[in-house]
Amino acid sequence: MKTKTLKKNKVNVVTIGCSKNVYDSEVMMAQLKANKFDVEHESDKEDSSIVVINTCGFIDNAKEESINTILDFVEAKKQGDVEKVYVSGCLSERYKDQLADEIPDVDAYFGTRELPNLLKTLKADYKHELVGERILTTPQHYAYLKIAEGCDRPCSFCAIPLMRGKHRSTPIEDLVVHAQVLAKKGVREIMLIAQDLTYYGLDLYKKRALSELLKELCKVDGIDWIRLHYAYPSGFPMDVIQVMKEEPKICNYLDIPLQHGSTNVLKAMRRGITREKTTKLIHDIRAIIPEIAIRTTLIAGYPGETEEDFQEMYDWVEEMQFERLGIFTYSHEENTHAHNFDDDVPSELKQQRADEIMELQSGISYEINQQKIGQVYKVLIDKAEGDYFIGRSEFDSPEVDNEVLIKKEDNVYCRIGDFVTVEITKADHYDLYGKLMS
Repeated sequence: MKTKTLKKNKVNVVTIGCSKNVYDSEVMMAQLKANKFDVEHESDKEDSSIVVINTCGFIDNAKEESINTILDFVEAKKQGDVEKVYVSGCLSERYKDQLADEIPDVDAYFGTRELPNLLKTLKADYKHELVGERILTTPQHYAYLKIAEGCDRPCSFCAIPLMRGKHRSTPIEDLVVHAQVLAKKGVREIMLIAQDLTYYGLDLYKKRALSELLKELCKVDGIDWIRLHYAYPSGFPMDVIQVMKEEPKICNYLDIPLQHGSTNVLKAMRRGITREKTTKLIHDIRAIIPEIAIRTTLIAGYPGETEEDFQEMYDWVEEMQFERLGIFTYSHEENTHAHNFDDDVPSELKQQRADEIMELQSGISYEINQQKIGQVYKVLIDKAEGDYFIGRSEFDSPEVDNEVLIKKEDNVYCRIGDFVTVEITKADHYDLYGKLMS
């Protein structure tokens, strides 16, 4: 029995997964608003008549979170707390028929490229004139900018091409307009995202064009920081690093998932690169920009990963001293090349190996942070919590990296979205503490 009044034209958009899903939800919300819907992101008011769940289907944990969220809202629908439940995104793209059979109470399922169909179901029109328009779900001073969709890489473990399709670059002129729209909204930092940034332009311009895009984005007034996420190491265009060195707006930061430190495993993963070539690439990048912060991601427990392979990765992480590092346990994904192999590393051993890498990285991070004590950094203030203003330097991306904490005091005030100058006075494994410079 319905116990509350629902707003007929109100949509609650719920996002699960990566920054690319966040971007897609923001575009969806702008389209809904232009069609006179009252739209909120992950609202806790429980007065929306319609819920759209933008799902992730990347690895087991994300799939489980997506399915649990769907089941929660289906139950809310049965209780009369919502009227319609729609599901979009990667999980829906990959398992639409199976989901429809197993969770039939969802009103409709839509894939990653079916926003016009979703809007049509809601009796709304897809408005092509809304170039660059989004309703930001991030703080107003930073935003993600997706420069391409899909991926052409043959990585054996990855289901992204199954869910997102082939690589499709967005033209440079369109991305400049998107950045200009964001700047007018007060955005000061943009984070470029794609499945593979360094492939950008090959489909449109028949060459890697990330460096040209960066030069054009640097001309956009109001944007102070440009950050690069998700570069691929094989065929890495070094002109990007040269532009990074020359353009002060581009953060000295690179997110480059390397996946493993063993050549044997990299070959099995079909990454198109060896440990030795990866090591040379990192050394070459650091030779041009010694202060650069490199974030990477690894996988523990890939099929056939031996103790020797893992030890090789462990030793390599110790040698490379990455500024930022995360690690996943291998997820055995249907219809990927790796699914042909036995998932022969026990889940407990996968987790143990991942934990060992993170313990090693914790020590590396601590030592790197200790060297920052006494240094002065430009910091972008993200939020205020408890006794601290909290921000980031150019070497850190939101949500995943270090934060800079500034103690609130009578003579200290920081406005969210402003840049301030901070001297680091203390550091632990993953956070820095500092004081404002007058």
